[in-house]
This record gives sequence, C-alpha cells and structure tokens, in this order.
Amino acid sequence: MWRPKQRIRHEVKAGPWPGEDEARNSVLFSGFESRRLKLNSRSWVPAMVPWRASEDGFVTQDILDWYERFAEGRPGALVVEATGIRDVPSGPLLRIGHDRFLPGLRRLVDVVRRASGGETKLFIQLIDFLSIKRRPRREDYFNRFLHITDDHREKLKLPDEDIRARLLTLEDEALEGILSARELEALQRGLRERVTDTHLAHIADLPRQLPPLFAQAAKRAEQAGFDGVELHYAHAYTMASFLSALNTRADGYGGSLENRVRLPLEVFEAVRQQVSDGFVVGCRMLSEDCIADGSSVDDACYFAQCFADTGMDFISLSRGGKFEDAAQPKVGEAIYPYTGPSGYECMPSYISDEFGPFERNREPTARIKSMVGKTPVILAGGIHDFQQAEDILQKGDADIIAFARQALADPDWFQKVRRGEGDKIRVCRYTNYCEALDQKHKQVTCELWDREALDEPGVKLSKDGKRRLIAPR
Repeated sequence: MWRPKQRIRHEVKAGPWPGEDEARNSVLFSGFESRRLKLNSRSWVPAMVPWRASEDGFVTQDILDWYERFAEGRPGALVVEATGIRDVPSGPLLRIGHDRFLPGLRRLVDVVRRASGGETKLFIQLIDFLSIKRRPRREDYFNRFLHITDDHREKLKLPDEDIRARLLTLEDEALEGILSARELEALQRGLRERVTDTHLAHIADLPRQLPPLFAQAAKRAEQAGFDGVELHYAHAYTMASFLSALNTRADGYGGSLENRVRLPLEVFEAVRQQVSDGFVVGCRMLSEDCIADGSSVDDACYFAQCFADTGMDFISLSRGGKFEDAAQPKVGEAIYPYTGPSGYECMPSYISDEFGPFERNREPTARIKSMVGKTPVILAGGIHDFQQAEDILQKGDADIIAFARQALADPDWFQKVRRGEGDKIRVCRYTNYCEALDQKHKQVTCELWDREALDEPGVKLSKDGKRRLIAPR
C-alpha cells in the first residue's frame, strides 16, 4: 500500500477511558432518532468485506460467525458488507440479485438479532461494479486480446499478421507512440470498464438498468428482515463513478454536478418506491475523491444536500479508494483500488504525514454536515478512542461515529466502554494488517488476536490453518 513520503511513525494513544456513569451519560451512548433511523447509541460498524461468502455468493457459517461476533458488542448499527445486486458470478462476495439468496440472508438477520439482544440495527450495503480484468501476460495481450485497428496499421506499416509479432518486440516506451492510452492501460494494469464507455451498449444503458436492480435488491433485503439498506455510492465502483468529476458522459448523466447526481437520485427514488415507509434507505459516499481532477469536498457538499433534500435517511462518509491512482498489479492479478494515495486516505496507517492517520475525514465531514440540516451524517476514519468520538459528537461535526478497524480489533469495544472497562480494550494499531489480507482476497482477521488461543475448543481456523477467524470472547 502507498505511504506518504514523510513516513512519520504515529503512536496510537487511547484514553483516559470513561467510568461507567460517564459513558452512560455520554452523547456516544445516547439514543438517536431522525426520520426512520432510530438507534440505541450513536455507534456504527460500517461495511467490511471479510471474504467469507461462498464462491457463488451465499451466506456461509463463517459469515454468520463474523457478524455474530460484531453483534455481541451491541453497537448502535451494523452494516453487512458490500453485496452485489446483479445475479452474476463475482467470487466469494455476498449477493442479493435473486430470491435464492434470501434464506441465508434471513439466517444472518436472525443471528444478529439474537447476538445483540435486539439492540443493534442491521443494514446491508448494496453495490454494483463494472468489469475488471487481471493484468495479462504480454504474449496473451498482443496475441489474443488486442483488437488491431487502422491506427495500428498506419503507424506500423505492416500487414495484420505481422503487427502482433512486432508489438511483442517493443518496450513500453515505444508502445506509447503506437497504442492508445486505454490499450496501454489494458496491457499494464488490466482492462477496466468505465461509466464513460458509452460506446458499449451495456454501459450506455446503465441509467435504465441500475434503478430497478437496486430497487429489487432493497426489496429482498426488507423481505430478509433487514432494518434498511446502504446504497454504495463510494470508492471505485459504479455509482461513485457517476458522481465523480471524471464522469464526462454526454447523455445527461455526466459533466455538470446536476447531471452527475441524476442517476444516484433516480436509484434512491426507485428503491424508496419498492420498500415500506418505515424501511431505512441511506448511502455511503465520498467526502472527496482524493485524485487528480476528481470530485472535491464542495462537490460532495452539493451531492449530500441533494440526497438530504430528497429524503435520504442517512449519509455515511468515507474518502478516496479509487482505481485511477492505484498501484500497478502484478501479472495475473487485478488492480486493487486502495493501493494509491487515494486508498491511503480511505485507510491511513500509523506511518503517515504530519497530519497522521486519525480523523483525516473529520473536517470534510463537518463541512458536509453543515449543509444537510437534520439528515444524519456518519463519520468514519481513524476513530478508536472514546474521547475522540465524544468530542466529534459534542461539537456537531457528525451525528454518528463509525468504527471499522477498531471494531475488528475489538468487537467488544462498545460493551467495554459502557462498563467502564476501557483499559481492557484491544486498541487498533493502524498497521493495516487487515487491509493487506483483503488486498489478497484472504479471510480478513486482526493481528491483535488471530494467533491467540488457536487450540481453544471450537476455534475455527483460516484456510491456511494459521489464524483464528474471529476475536476471542
């Protein structure tokens, strides 16, 4: 993963921890109610992909164990990982694009309800993503994948049967004068579809396809018993790409702010029409793209205000995590959108710049919060300490605090703080050990506990047999 050039090592500090009475009377552990969103506390565990679904997208026992463990800590809300809305193969990622996925999702809801004593609201994140191919071998790219065009013929002055062989002999610097930017990218980073590829019929048709796909997925989520859905409008995926300033579509869905927000609003409206009045519908979006020529905080303020005005029930804010500045993948691997500077902004580590890894998203979130009135805003990014969270809430910079890596480090964080036992918490070190596992599509665990008590009765181990899959109780 990319690191800032300053490479300043920041020590994680936590405390002083509150006593039981102070915690009970805090804003963090107070109830929250706005529109349809009603929480027992202002704590939130955001979506994290643990790579535990089956290869065909079904809920597994490992998925049930994963979410049960978070639910035992009784956060105010828990969001199930990014779940695909299309009925297409997508590896070990949860899916909700067909009714056959409902029985497993119902079991997941039941497990969380029991483990949290009914205290934790359960949402599921709905995602769409475009095609991404692995970086090919040069031989495969030139002999099988590259489409020979008149431009190649003109530049090389060779018959078609000789062009591929000639290209294979050239270094990348020479190829830059022959291949288009997208062809060179497909060779060096793997072929990746963009929302601006409107010459492709299925990309041009996204504004017609996506609203009903999201709406049917949300309807299934309600049938499964979830309290609501979180529409995934963040990071490197389809809906965030429509919002991005890089979206130059000329069909009314790109270019201006008004056009870029058009499809996300149409998706929300389609979802709202398919679910009951009490069902929660919010979104996860970016406070900033954090890439060259990408969307700014000002853009995000505009989008968030549009979402608030149309009646969205919450806005959860993250940062960065884009493909455009991601590291070049190895041959045979796919590009991973959290390996560049924008990925660092999404998941900063303890090796950082002068600002450090903590609360990097606070100031942008506060600006967005000031624009959306009473619509609940959820802040994520480097929050691990009670005093941090309480200060943010008391100053009105956000309404709810999301704990991702800290909840993974210690799912009991919420219970321990409530009981005045903060000194017993496993505090996240922000080494991004978990993110490194995610990048390799390995089952995600935390270095603070995954080698602990491996011979304990009932402990399930990772596929490599070296790590426990959930935190000790």
